[in-house]
Amino acid sequence: MAATTVTMNTETRIMPATRTAPANIVAETPAAEIQRIFNLQRNAQAPIANSTVRQRKARLNALHQAILNYRPSLKEALYDDYRKHPTEVDLAEIYAVTSELKHAKRHLSAWMSDQRVPTPLAFLGSSSRIKHEPKGVVLIISPWNFPVNLTFGPMVSAIAAGNTVVAKPSELTPHTSALIKRIVTEVFPEEEVAVVEGGVATTTSLLEQPFNHIFFTGSPAIGKVVMTAAAKHLASVTLELGGKNPTIVDGTADLDLAARRIAWSKYFNNGQICIAPDHVFIHKSQEEAFIRKVQEQVEKFYTGDPQREPSYNRIVNAHHFLRVKGYVDDAVAAGGKVRMGGTFDAEQNYIAPTLMTGVPENSALMTNEIFGPVLPVIAYTDIDAVIARINASEKPLGLYVYSRSRKNIRHILDNTRAGGSCVNHSAVHFFNPHLPFGGSNNSGIGKGHGRFGFEEFSNARAVLTQHMPGPLELLLMPYDRFKQKLIDLTIRFF
Repeated sequence: MAATTVTMNTETRIMPATRTAPANIVAETPAAEIQRIFNLQRNAQAPIANSTVRQRKARLNALHQAILNYRPSLKEALYDDYRKHPTEVDLAEIYAVTSELKHAKRHLSAWMSDQRVPTPLAFLGSSSRIKHEPKGVVLIISPWNFPVNLTFGPMVSAIAAGNTVVAKPSELTPHTSALIKRIVTEVFPEEEVAVVEGGVATTTSLLEQPFNHIFFTGSPAIGKVVMTAAAKHLASVTLELGGKNPTIVDGTADLDLAARRIAWSKYFNNGQICIAPDHVFIHKSQEEAFIRKVQEQVEKFYTGDPQREPSYNRIVNAHHFLRVKGYVDDAVAAGGKVRMGGTFDAEQNYIAPTLMTGVPENSALMTNEIFGPVLPVIAYTDIDAVIARINASEKPLGLYVYSRSRKNIRHILDNTRAGGSCVNHSAVHFFNPHLPFGGSNNSGIGKGHGRFGFEEFSNARAVLTQHMPGPLELLLMPYDRFKQKLIDLTIRFF
């Protein structure tokens, strides 16, 4: 069996090149155990809600140190789950969490401070402020594509906001999920933060509990299930979903830059990224040059052989391998052309970096979120026709524009809707904690990261304090002409 050498920090491991993702080995958590943990956290939520800045920072510091300590183990677990390269783990899993932790610790004092707001003159004698209080017991359901990032990232916000947390990582990455549970168990008592492992039955049991807030990352279809379950308890939700993220490369774009950044963001993590470019609209005058430059970039990225290059990981399991392969087979049968890649190895769950043209608009590849390393390229001549096509679909999680024309950029951004956008780059807005991250409608509800994540796990409580008698005292019952006159003046001038 061929082998690939992968370097992990100072260690070198010899890993079989044909190793596939493991079967689901995560056992379901009994409903009684879920109920016990929920009750434990519900009873503990009051003192945790009243914790100080110092106490919350201490929890975040402990989590930060644990993640650094387990960094080599996290790399091994993610490789064991689906051959994720250790450098990609550092970039998209470890760094994403540690930067979120550092940002939260740096700004937590300001976030927890009451926010003074103006009070209308009609309420003279009073002052107003907003107090951010924790929502209570929160549930985080995280996906398999970035299990560390998308479990611990929301957890940072939830802890910073003073909540107790139950996290349910994906059963499709069992090695990583087990390690996440180990880390959390070592850092936190379970009345503060707990990890529950399992599959559909476990998730169903969790959703039966009256959590105060649910943070779910996954597909729109499952997001609807989560939202329906939350509605039974009137729980608030954050839904980080996905969709078909369009990328527009206009006739003025720097093609070398566009090809490099689009290829990177599309084939990183084997395309299993909710904010990856799903398809590219390229000006017809640039189509062939763009295809050629993407091919050149893939050659450079994967040294001419993605299947043997350790930087290129695999589809997470056989189910998703067959799903993506089915999209490509369907597109080819309908007249689509493979311009790069298009090769498969079921033993490895391997799909080559693939680029296609001529894909019919009604094909499965163009109507479903691809979530794999296949990039349809669509030539256009009229940018308004592209905008109309984008607006005819559900709002995407991301929309990316490559252009040197400020007028074109502004026109596209003003006339489309998306959860977030990048100009002359793709997907990197996720890593800026000063920006809100999230979707719109079908691509998500609510925002995360930085202060936006803190506020998502908080209730913005309005507090008005009356310091002395104000004008309202003159308007109490019984009403008469004089009081009506005062009300008329208030409506007119205040």
